[in-house]
Amino acid sequence: MSSHESPVFERHCDVAVVGGSAAGLAAALQLGRQRRSVIVVDSGEARNAPAAHVHGYLGLEGVTPATLTGTGRDEVRHYGVEVLAGRVTRVTRVNEAGAGAGAEAGTGAEGDPGPGPGALFRVELTGGHSIVARRVVAATGLRDELPDIPGLAEHWGRDVLHCPFCHGFEVRDRRVVQIVARPSDLHASELWRHLTSRLTIIVADEARADEASAAGTPADEAPADKASAAGARVEGAATDVLRAGGVTVLDEPPARIVAGADGRVAAVELAGGGRVEADAVVFAPRLAPRIEAFGELGVETVPHPSGLGDVVVTDATGATSVPGVYAAGSLTDPGLPVVGASAHGSWVGASVSFSLAHEDLLGAARLGAARPSAQARDWDHRYQGAQIWSGRPNGSLVHEMSGSSPGRALDVGAGEGGDALWLAEQGWRVTASDISERGLDRVRAEAARRGLAVECLRADANGSEPFEAGAYDLVSAHYASIPRTPDARGVHNLIGAVAPGGVLLIVTHDPEAMSAPADTHSHTMPFDRDAYVRTDDFAEAVSGAGGWEIEHHERRPRPHGAVSTHHVHDVVFRARRQATPAQ
Repeated sequence: MSSHESPVFERHCDVAVVGGSAAGLAAALQLGRQRRSVIVVDSGEARNAPAAHVHGYLGLEGVTPATLTGTGRDEVRHYGVEVLAGRVTRVTRVNEAGAGAGAEAGTGAEGDPGPGPGALFRVELTGGHSIVARRVVAATGLRDELPDIPGLAEHWGRDVLHCPFCHGFEVRDRRVVQIVARPSDLHASELWRHLTSRLTIIVADEARADEASAAGTPADEAPADKASAAGARVEGAATDVLRAGGVTVLDEPPARIVAGADGRVAAVELAGGGRVEADAVVFAPRLAPRIEAFGELGVETVPHPSGLGDVVVTDATGATSVPGVYAAGSLTDPGLPVVGASAHGSWVGASVSFSLAHEDLLGAARLGAARPSAQARDWDHRYQGAQIWSGRPNGSLVHEMSGSSPGRALDVGAGEGGDALWLAEQGWRVTASDISERGLDRVRAEAARRGLAVECLRADANGSEPFEAGAYDLVSAHYASIPRTPDARGVHNLIGAVAPGGVLLIVTHDPEAMSAPADTHSHTMPFDRDAYVRTDDFAEAVSGAGGWEIEHHERRPRPHGAVSTHHVHDVVFRARRQATPAQ
């Protein structure tokens, strides 16, 4: 790989969630709170993005779609859930040993809804990255299939509406034109009539054809579903009821949506050239599930009874026809509002949690040992191949600690040991800590080769008391990937390990350099920096604790000789614990 090529990553987690709107984020929140490693992939194409506000969501009434999604992302990231800007291109089965796409996967043990021992899924992303997960939640939502009526798509989600509960109150008492494309569309007409006395219904050609076929088909050619035909006849008769109720019903099809000087909808032009003045247009499109990436798995879909389109078949838990793959939100029911999609996502997240817990229990009973955490597996996978770091110490560590009197040091997120080994060469008594045993094996091997004494400690920085309290004269973490938690446990674990008079040194990549938006059609961000602790978290914690002096907290150019060419600045935080507690 040349220095100009970006590395390709294969991430490992418990659950991959495809789609990061209300349903996907709600599922991720439940899973994150169950201490599951979750990666959400979102292309940034929410169906409700054109809408100005979300309505009917108790406690969040009138919030913008972007604010709802942004708040949801912040909430899940507090539990270490990563939200990647990107796009899923393909989902396939693999086995635990890492077999390629198409490898056979077993079914779960009796009572286990999972895909079976050793069965995993590979989620392929734009840009070449991939995620290997034990479960996949499809929360990709629906695609609106709009007819070729000029102006309809341009005003969709703003002046062209589809849901009386989502947008009806905002157009009350105004001129509303409902375009009826199928008999079932008349189901909502009564609601629109109640919201405004100035409702006009335009019956499109295809709706009249549906009514005619339903009402006029000879008996020997009647569809097998006679209830559907009868229902269509009732809907056809409903136009007479609506007329009697004061609604104008026109049988001339629409030709185009006309905009006024302000750019908003002004009228609907009819095929014969007439115009119906309008402040808003109502249209219920056909809906298609966005599950192209799941095509090879054979996720089952069926037509929805409303006639609006197809939906993914699930059981009561959200499990699809493919063991280990779940669906949440409008993929399973096109009538769900945003709050309903969120509730369903939460339910599915809980169901997946039960599935994983059951599988883990069976595995522990069978093997007599707990399964390594997904974060440990993620890093162990990265360390199974060739050396990935330079082996040199980080320049910021050398700059900060050169010439310091050696003592006892804890290097958190030691990786392959470049920093720990340098400290040992300077005379420090070093404990190298990492969540990956494979990474620590490399530290041990290199320490032995150099004749250095380095203690290795496999520990999760977010665990319960992973480090000896108040024992280290230096606690250092350079670019350590410590997932966030609401109580900042990992932050406090590092702070608590610093001895009186000792130094806490935290170095991260400059977050601004990693904030550039990705073109999801060609690239997916492989990591979510916002799901991991930052120097700001340490600064806030020591400032609130008392007994600390922040010596500096600043952005700096990376020292000369740094291996990375795409991260050119660091953020360095250094604080010293007072030698004696403040009185």
